[in-house]
Order: sequence, then C-alpha cells, then structure tokens
Amino acid sequence: MKNQILELLEKKDYFTIKKILVDLNEADIAEILEEIDENKLLLTFRLLQKDKAVDVFSHVSISLQEKIITSASDKEIKYFVEELFFDDMIDLLEEMPANIVKRILANVKENERALVNHFLNYPDNTAGSLMTIEFVDLKRNFTVKEALNDIRKTGVEKETIYTCYIIDLNRKLEGTVSLRELVISNEDTKIADIMNEEVIFVNTHDDQEEIASKFKKYDLIAMPVVDTEKRLVGIITVDDIIDVIEEENTEDFYKMAAMTPTEDEYLQSSTFQLAKHRIAWLLVLMISATFTGYIIKSFENTLSSVIALTMFIPLLMDTGGNAGSQSATLVIRGLALGTVKTKDYYKVILKEFQVSLFVGLVLSTINFLRIIAFDHVGIKISLIVSITLFITIVLAKVVGAILPIIASKVKLDPAIMASPLITTIVDALALLIYFTLATTILGI
Repeated sequence: MKNQILELLEKKDYFTIKKILVDLNEADIAEILEEIDENKLLLTFRLLQKDKAVDVFSHVSISLQEKIITSASDKEIKYFVEELFFDDMIDLLEEMPANIVKRILANVKENERALVNHFLNYPDNTAGSLMTIEFVDLKRNFTVKEALNDIRKTGVEKETIYTCYIIDLNRKLEGTVSLRELVISNEDTKIADIMNEEVIFVNTHDDQEEIASKFKKYDLIAMPVVDTEKRLVGIITVDDIIDVIEEENTEDFYKMAAMTPTEDEYLQSSTFQLAKHRIAWLLVLMISATFTGYIIKSFENTLSSVIALTMFIPLLMDTGGNAGSQSATLVIRGLALGTVKTKDYYKVILKEFQVSLFVGLVLSTINFLRIIAFDHVGIKISLIVSITLFITIVLAKVVGAILPIIASKVKLDPAIMASPLITTIVDALALLIYFTLATTILGI
C-alpha cells in the first residue's frame, strides 16, 4: 500500500490517494507518512478527512509532528489543538521547540491556556505530566439511569468511559464504577450501592516507572490521579503507560550499553549528539580499565618467565565478563519487572553461587582438556588457567548479581551496573587471581 501511494504521488493522482486513505487504519497512514518526502508530506496529510487527520497526527513521530505544525496554517493548528485529547496535546507541547509551543498556545482557547500551563509545570516523568482531564465523574447519590444519561451527554468528549469516577462536592475521590456494572444494574439503583470504594490511585508527583508497575500489578486500563488532598485531578490511560514502558526499557538498554539515555530518535540525532552520549561512559571505562594494565605490569616478571601465560589472558577476561553480564542482565530485568526485590539479595547470591559452581566446573574441565590436547603447555599451566577460570566465573556471577541490587538499594538505576562496568571489574579480578596462582604454583 505504501508503494502504491508513493507511485500515485509521483503521478499527482490525489483523488485516488484520498479514496485509499479513507479505508486505511490511522496507524498505517502514520507509517506511510514517515516515508513520504517532506515536500509532499503536508499535501498528503491534507487529503485526510479532518477527524482522521487528528488521529493520524497523534500516531506520527515527534519530528513529523513538528514538520506538520511548522507547515500548517493557524486554522489547521487550532483544529488539531481543539480535537486532540488533552494528554496528547500536553505530550506534543512538552516535546516541541519553544517557537512552535508559542504558536500552538496562541491557538489554545483562553479558558484552557492556564490549565495547559499548569500541566506543563508538573515535573517530567510524573503522573501529573502523563494524565488527562478527559474522564467521566459521577456523584454517589446518582441513580444508574442518571449516571448513564450523564455519560451519554459528556462521554463523547472523554478519552475513556469504561471506568467512571465517583467524587464528592470537593472533588475528593470516593470510588469507581465500571460501565459494565452500570449497564447490567437496575436503573433505579444508587451508584453508592454498586461502586467500588477500594480504589488504586497515584499522586500527581509519583514517578512514571512506579505507575507502570501498578498498571501491570492490578491489570488496569485507567488509573485516577489525585493531589495531596486526595482530590481527583486526572486519569492516566493504558496507552500512555505503554509508551512509558517502551521509554523506560529503551533507557535501560542505553544504560546497559554504557550510553547516556536520550529521547531523540537515532536517525534524527546528529553525529555530535550521538558521540556526546557515548564518550562520557567510554572515558570512565577506559580509565578504569587502566587498572588491568597496572596489574599486568606488576606481574611483569611472572609473564616474562612464562610467556605461555599471556595467550590465556583474553580467554579468562572474556569468559569472566560474559558470565558476569549474564547474571547482571537477569537481576536487572528482575528488578525492573518487580520479580526480584532488594531484600532478596541473599537468595539471589545463593542462587547465582550455585549456578556459578556448576557452570564453572563444566567450563574449566572442558578448558583443561582442551589445553592439554591442543596447546601443549604442560599440566601446571593447564591447571593454573582452569582453576583461574573456575574462580573467575564464580566471582563474576556473584558480582554481576549483587551490584545491581546494591545500586537499587542506594536509589541508583540498576541498569548502570550492566555489562561494561561488570566486565571492567571482573577483568581486574581475573588477572589478580591468574597471576597470583601462577606465581604461587610455578614458584616464580
């Protein structure tokens, strides 16, 4: 379909394109727009029906939204702003450059502008910055019939109507009732008799990662957001949380690869930006890796006496780093998903120690037989290498398991204790063990 539309654009057959776009899903159209040349982007976008254009706009990337807003007329911007769900508009404003934000705000209704500015003042990555004000609120003294009539009147403008929120005259959250419960209940039943008073909610300043965990734990599609006095100020919907989960996972991947997290898209980032986000960690790791150089230098006599020891250094360092990275990755993921808690440190250490004994025994035995069969360096060196390998694997797996838990305990992101850092630490330990054993056994 994408290729067909691109061909039709070349032929300037806009009538056919318009007919095709009517039947296409908004997400599919957004994907096609990402591939269209910038000169033809706004033209294609304007072929969409107005209502559909708003939905497509909320699906495209931030960079594409910026291009559309930059090229659109004030009339078009005003329509987007009025028709976008409130949380989508806030997300848009948070990501746009100042000059575009100014242009968008100029087209926001006066009575909404103060509210928008209020939302923009919430700290990034908190419930306040994620929530929407488009929800259905009811009173506990409503009958089911009155509640359904209220939903019919106001529901069209709301982002979700599947869960309705019961508030008092001071807007304090008292409970929830599902649309399903309203539909199957007798129309004369009072809301107070069918509402759920055990409400899972978050505060405006709660961190988005904690909110995502609650969504997962309680299997929710929406969650109310309250202020410090438990007044209902908004709700967070599951589609926003999916974006948060993706963002948090991406951030962890960056940290685990020793890079500074960034919200910019890879292809939209400049070479300088990409380099800047990588240099800091690489510099830290490079400097810390000099310790391995000092260790090798301090055992210079041992190496010069038995040159054969040198050939096994990469094997020990690589295997140790890989073993530690495996444990670190599992523990970091467990902490992120909530299946591992910091209080479980003893269980984690014990489990990884048991795993390391088995893994270390198998690998060191195979390695011993391999060295004897192929490298012909003698029994003593074969034993030194294999014993070092066994101890290194045990240490690497324990270190790889415990460091992310320590990081979490001191309120750091466990992802920073990932492969590069673990590898650097394990390399130094492996060399110390290796040369100490060699000096002792060979009597150098």
